[in-house]
Order: sequence, then structure tokens, then C-alpha cells
Amino acid sequence: MKILILGAGRVGTSVAENLVSEHNDITVIDTDARNLRDLQERYDLRGVHGDGAQVSVLRDAGAEDTDLFIACAASDAVNLVACRIARLIFNVPRRIARIRSSDVLDHPELMSDEGFCIDALISPERSVTTYLHSLIEFPEALQVVEFAGGRVSVVAARVGRGSAMCNRTLETLAELWPDVSARIIDIVRDGRPLQAGRGAVVLPGDEVVVVADARHARRAIRQLREAEKTARRIMIAGGGNIGLRLAGQLAEEGYSVRIVERDAVRCKYLAEKLPHSVLILHGNATDEALLERENIEDMDTWLALTSDDEDNIMSSLLAKRLGARKVIALINRQAYGELMQGSHIDVAVSPSQATMGELLRHVRRGDVVAVHRLRQGVAEALEAVAHGDRHTSKVVGRQVCELRLPKGATIGALVRGDEIIIPAPDTVIQADDHVIVFVPGRQQMARVEKLFQVSASFF
Repeated sequence: MKILILGAGRVGTSVAENLVSEHNDITVIDTDARNLRDLQERYDLRGVHGDGAQVSVLRDAGAEDTDLFIACAASDAVNLVACRIARLIFNVPRRIARIRSSDVLDHPELMSDEGFCIDALISPERSVTTYLHSLIEFPEALQVVEFAGGRVSVVAARVGRGSAMCNRTLETLAELWPDVSARIIDIVRDGRPLQAGRGAVVLPGDEVVVVADARHARRAIRQLREAEKTARRIMIAGGGNIGLRLAGQLAEEGYSVRIVERDAVRCKYLAEKLPHSVLILHGNATDEALLERENIEDMDTWLALTSDDEDNIMSSLLAKRLGARKVIALINRQAYGELMQGSHIDVAVSPSQATMGELLRHVRRGDVVAVHRLRQGVAEALEAVAHGDRHTSKVVGRQVCELRLPKGATIGALVRGDEIIIPAPDTVIQADDHVIVFVPGRQQMARVEKLFQVSASFF
């Protein structure tokens, strides 16, 4: 696929890094020649220096034969204008814009052909906020993502020593969860993935990925870990866009929320925008005396959400040492996140990985409804719709055990009308089923995509 990316900043670089590894033909446009040079040195892609909101620059970048245009420059206005030019002048088939302003996000009519000709809007702040909120709702989880409009949950959690699943095979899952629609689809032990097939034994400390009917997800996860009390007291370091969004949402749901913000002007802004129940603290999140004075040991969850990785790491380590029950840190550098996750920091959240799922469903071939990255971006889960019949489709009318899935890939769940099905090997996939597929490696995605592509005779 030929993909044109506007913007070589943090978001654009992350998008390019993720997509170039899947053998796409990538071109990146940016006004900063140094950013482009760095990208070209690190990845097999082409850089074009210039303003992506100009017709001549888009033409030089090859917009005329581009399959997908992703506008993720720092300016919302540039992204909007560039998408309209890409559609009206170059007839690019699909156009995606990264937007920060809530004014645009709240007016979907601006996306139409009469507006800015955008197929999909991506808001990193909104994506990360949703991701963080799910981690607060599931105190035991390392990651929570949803499919089928929130009806199916995929949850990653670490198996506690007191779990009923410890030292038992996956076949005994039905005995422990007699009234729960769930199954374990992935096991990671000491950083290495294992086959979650018949005979696999779950050990304390394993990281497992569970797919479940969303109504049963909490019960399933609490079988894997000692039940933790619901998080109600939250302290947030950083009152930026993400901190503001999350605090407002949590306050409306009855959580007790405090924000530590070092900028006095920003503190005043937060106090104006947030409900009076949210306590705004002017100070540094790495100030031990401040945290002790605010009873950090009583906090159920600490979230470090500043724009500085080092500050987020240090404040989280300090909060954990002072008694915060669960600490979550926003970490942009993937190497830092992999190093810190599971140490004194319970969950390291990568903004780029939280956002990529929103983008990937537009890149994946076949009728893909949703995509989410798992295990620090190594694995992937997707929701695809099965179309056709046994003659035109490689999945419809076939048993799950007959599908030619890549090694380690598995069908986690089927959504058929109002029914959530955890499939057995002999379950037959029907037309219009929504199929949740887990794939352990991104390099295997092309094979999965081909499975869900119908033959030309279907049309």
C-alpha cells in the first residue's frame, strides 16, 4: 500500500515507524528538514521537504497515486486543508486527519465532502484518555481494549500467586468459570510468548491475555488475580489536555480526583474548566513533601501524564515508594516503557500504541472494524467481518479448526447478532459474523487480512 504521511513530529514518526515495518511504501512530508533526515536514516521511506497544505508539495510527494493519506501535522488547520486538497485535486481514496481541537471533534459534519473530505478523525488525547479510563475501571489489568462496540473485552493481566488458575491447564478454565464466557488466548512467561494451546499450564507471574464477554470480564480477571478493591481515589500528575479530559470524566463518575500541576496559570485554567470536586494542587509531582502532605499512601491510583518521560518515571517511582497502590505512567519512548513496565511502575502507557489501533483499522485490508495493539505493540487483535459464502470466502462455512491461521494466531470470539460466542474448534463461522482474531506478531497480519478478503466473484 502506498501511504503518504503529513508531519514528522511525534505522532507522524510513530505512524511511519509502525507502518513501514509492514512493507508499505511510505512517504513523509514535513517543513523540518532535520526531522525528515532523521527518519530517512532510521527507516526505509522517502522524505519530502515542504508545506503539505500546498498542491505542488503534495504532487511532488506522489499524492496522485497514493492509497492512503494521513495528515498528522502539529496544526489542525493544516491537516484539514491538506485532506481537502488530497480529495479534490488528487482523488486520494482514503484520508485520515489527526485533530486536537474539540470543536472539530464535536462537529462530524465537517468531515463530509462538503466540508474537509475526511474519512476518519484521530485524536491522540481522546484515545489515550479512553485507554487510561479502562485501566482505572479494571484495577487488576495491565491493558484493556474493546471490540464489537464494547461487547467484547480483551484484557491483559498478570497471574497472582493466590489465583485459582495457578499450576492448572487451560482446559480447566471452564471448571473455574462455569458461568463466564471467556478464554485465555496468549501467555507470556519471562518475556517470552508461549503457545496458549491444549496442555498449556498457567504459572504465577505469567502475563495472560483474556478475551471475554464484556459483562463477564471483571469476574474472569479476578480469578487470575486476588480481587482488588475498586479504585476511587485518583491523583494525576500533569494538567495537560489528557489530564484535563481524564479528570473531568472521572469527576463526573464520582471519583475523588486531585491534579498536581507545576504551572500556576494552567492551574487557574484547570480550576475554571473542571468541577469543583477536583482538587488542583500547584507544585511539582516529584516533590516528596507535597505527595506526603496530600496523603499519597491513600491513593488507589497514581497517573503521571506530563509531557516529560523522565518526570513521569521519577514521580511514579516516588509515588509507589510512598504507598500509592497502583501507578501508571505515560511514556513516549518505547524502550523506556518496556524497561519500566512491571517493575515499580505497574503500567507504562505508550501514547502512540494507544492511538495506533484507531489508525490501523483503516490500513488493514478486508472488512476490519477495529484493531488494537497488545504487548507493547508486538501482538495485535482485530475485529473483522466475515463476508461471502463457502465458495467466495476462506472463512465462511468453515470450522475454526479448518482455518489456515498463522502460527500462534487464534480466534478469540465471535459476535453473531446479539450473541457472544467463545468458539470451540468445531464452531462454524457464518456470514456477517464479527470475528475477533489474536495475532502474536505484526508480520503475520498480511495472512490474516487475506483470509477475510472475499474473491472477486462475490461482487
